[in-house]
Amino acid sequence: MRAQTSFSHHMLKWSTFFIGLLIMSLGIVMIIKADLGASPWDVLHIGLYKQIGLTIGSWSIIVGFFILFLSSFLLKRLPQLGAFLNMISVGVFIDMFMMVPFLVTPDTFIGKFIMLLLGLLINGYGMGIYISAMAGAGPRDSLMLALTELTKWKVQYIRSGMEIIVLTIGWLLGGPVFVGTLVYCVGIGYIAGFALPQCQRMHDRLIRKLDKTPVIEVNHFSN
Repeated sequence: MRAQTSFSHHMLKWSTFFIGLLIMSLGIVMIIKADLGASPWDVLHIGLYKQIGLTIGSWSIIVGFFILFLSSFLLKRLPQLGAFLNMISVGVFIDMFMMVPFLVTPDTFIGKFIMLLLGLLINGYGMGIYISAMAGAGPRDSLMLALTELTKWKVQYIRSGMEIIVLTIGWLLGGPVFVGTLVYCVGIGYIAGFALPQCQRMHDRLIRKLDKTPVIEVNHFSN
């Protein structure tokens, strides 16, 4: 019974992790497709894409590797397996969603702005879902959590500060900066601040329900 419970916990953990990454990546691409300015990290990725080539998802992976190294250095501990899986999966998911034919830029400003806001909300809650699995935060979120742990500042302040610094570098590289970028910088920290504890409580409730679920053993040799 203990082995079955442990297996169920692992299934829930990794399912939550990858579902969260998929949702977060969808939000990222919706913000890009809204064409009102990308999020700061994607301003950087797009800027690198314009200057050097490759794909936006590829630069997400490459930049993520260096950010993950910095986070490990600050905390003086090796990252979890989930951090590496996050780094690779998000890059792949971004390129995948970028090729989805029905994810197109709306014709009107109102349509673009609605798409931007939905992308921002989806991005924030996708982040909250995958972090709640405790499988290892991704490179950017690992850095956010590392700085939060070291400084004891609120997560929304840390996240907002990170976005502003990255935005400046990305803009200098030619990444797209517009009103949507400002909305993201102001909003993502507060959404993350609300989403993280909500998603953690939801995941903890699922764990408790899983622990209370009776395991029925079937005797295959009975008549």
